[in-house]
Amino acid sequence: MTAFTLRELHKPDDFPGVADVLSTSDPDWPVTPELLAVWDQAHDPALHRCELVAEQSGRIVGVGHVGHDDFAFENWRYFGRLIVHPEARGQGVGTALYDALMTRLRARGAQDIRTMLSDQERDAPGRAFLATRGFTRTWDRFESRIHTGDLNLGAFGDLMTAVAAGGVHLRSIADLAEDPERNRRLWELDWLLFQDVPMGQTLTRRPFEAWVKQELDDPTFSAELSFVAVRPEVNDPLTGPYVGYSTLMSNPAGFHVIGMTGVRREDRGRGVAKALKVAAMLALHERGGGEIRTFNDPPNKAMLGMNRALGFRPGPTRSRYELHLDPVTGARRAIEPAASLTAHTEMAP
Repeated sequence: MTAFTLRELHKPDDFPGVADVLSTSDPDWPVTPELLAVWDQAHDPALHRCELVAEQSGRIVGVGHVGHDDFAFENWRYFGRLIVHPEARGQGVGTALYDALMTRLRARGAQDIRTMLSDQERDAPGRAFLATRGFTRTWDRFESRIHTGDLNLGAFGDLMTAVAAGGVHLRSIADLAEDPERNRRLWELDWLLFQDVPMGQTLTRRPFEAWVKQELDDPTFSAELSFVAVRPEVNDPLTGPYVGYSTLMSNPAGFHVIGMTGVRREDRGRGVAKALKVAAMLALHERGGGEIRTFNDPPNKAMLGMNRALGFRPGPTRSRYELHLDPVTGARRAIEPAASLTAHTEMAP
């Protein structure tokens, strides 16, 4: 057993080492040092975060970070991850990182600490680690996957024709670049739809500038493969003629991820959301095709049914785990799983 030390994350010098730990621990979702640098720059500086690494013989072998949850912000709520390189496990690295982070969180009066883990076998040690420290599994997110090569995309011709006949134009976000209000309209539409995502928590809105950096300006965002449903006769004061949209993001491994799909309530039940997804699949197919992954919450039966109809196959489930602390004593408090909701939108984790 080789000794290790904990220290603050050094940016950007540590990003290659951090990317190695993250990608080796979760090879299904690799990251690059370049992406870590971009995501660091896009972080909202108004939100607190703490980032530590464990170093062993000059090599980063563990990463721990916690910060305010910008999707469900409360000053006392934090979201984090703790990852140890497989070759360094069983040496107390995870425990040391956890204890150091918890000391900082308790000093800040943290009451709610959250993280996510999958149901895959390689995450079994992580789930056991959380259980021994009092974390409770409170919410699931189902992953689904599809490959455009397995689809008969011509079978959706009638759907696309019907949506167009209903007065809805499907345009890529890249094609809408000439609209000076595009970004702000999408931000407004995103928040409108985001509130219908059944994530088992009270959601909060990101500032416009932060949203643009984290969504449209992110290098993984595929503007040519992300589509907006435009109804020209609509002139909403916030969203203009935009009535729905669906986004695709790329991953360094070569697959794509659906970030958000949704249609405003007035335009649901007309096949628009399904057509948005098909438009993305067609566009991806024209560029050589590939795998698409998406995430949905159990109460979101409408979107789960739509994905099954499109041919998506079940993948791993990712679960949210929570630890609640007494604000005065810092002791653990019992919690109950979140209640179920109903919605027609989806969003990446």
